[in-house]
Amino acid sequence: MTNNDHPVSSPAIDFRSDTLTQPSEGMRQAMAQASVGDDVFGEDPTVNALQAKAAELMGMEAGLFVPSGTMANQIAMLAHCRRGDEVLVGWGAHSFLYESGGGAVLAGVQFQVVGRNGYFSPYELKSAIHSEDPSGHCAPSTLLMIENTHNRGGGKWISPEQVGELAAIAHHQGLAVHIDGARLWNAAVAAGRSPKEWGERVDSLTFCLSKGLGAPIGSVLCGSKEWIKKAHRYRKMLGGGMRQAGIIAAAGLYALENQVDDLALDHARAQRLAKALSECSQVDINLDSVHTNIVLFTPLNVSPKEACAALNDRVRVLPFGQGQIRAVLHRNISDSDLEMAIKVLKDYFA
Repeated sequence: MTNNDHPVSSPAIDFRSDTLTQPSEGMRQAMAQASVGDDVFGEDPTVNALQAKAAELMGMEAGLFVPSGTMANQIAMLAHCRRGDEVLVGWGAHSFLYESGGGAVLAGVQFQVVGRNGYFSPYELKSAIHSEDPSGHCAPSTLLMIENTHNRGGGKWISPEQVGELAAIAHHQGLAVHIDGARLWNAAVAAGRSPKEWGERVDSLTFCLSKGLGAPIGSVLCGSKEWIKKAHRYRKMLGGGMRQAGIIAAAGLYALENQVDDLALDHARAQRLAKALSECSQVDINLDSVHTNIVLFTPLNVSPKEACAALNDRVRVLPFGQGQIRAVLHRNISDSDLEMAIKVLKDYFA
């Protein structure tokens, strides 16, 4: 029996998230062989190499290795904003919905949600910005955060030109611009563009190493040298100062050097899954909404929670707001896994 065969007793095929990826053998070897030092003192050579590599790839001056994308976003708000400032985000933004209220508690900011489905027009952005108010009624807008790709929007990516247009408006009004690029590499692969094309248009960005890229932990926050110095202090404040972190930074370096192109396979498999679901009578899905590795679909005549529970022993997917189910393709789902999962889903949603 091969590793891709799934008898009844085998683990379910797991589409819940691309955070479920496992380190590849080459990645494990790179981690085991990593040169390390004390990163709080800036002396871990592998962390330093990862930060320099990330900054170069993003077209920015410096990078900062952090444990998670959530910490990266919180640092960005702390470093760009004052307490009581307003942060503009798209509908369904991760920083607004999925970071446990950190923006309010840690950075002391409030959010204003703009647009829908993860994107907003230049007009909507202009209308939302609050400039300094001499009477003190309004919290001043000081940061625009753009999530790319957009999770709640079904993995939608926003082009460098669209980001540039929004950033120009924000900069003209005195706002900084940060990209929450947890899946920015998915956007780059899908668009056939260099991530530098996004980086050169904004003040800071972060990308995740532990989703589709397959590393076990970590994100990198990028910006100017002076801004990263400021961010470094906030990383320490939030408990993100790590010691011999080269062991995990090596995984990120390996991913960037060897596993980026594999994201295209996830995107192609997401299209195959979406097409199969579109052939099910008890599923509503818009094929045009599948942009990268995330597939959102609506079950008919059964709630998402009930459907996910019924499927759980064979195929694991998540209830995902607005009556939908989310399936995320990732490097540890093979073609044979996908075909078996499609059979299970077609049988259930027939």
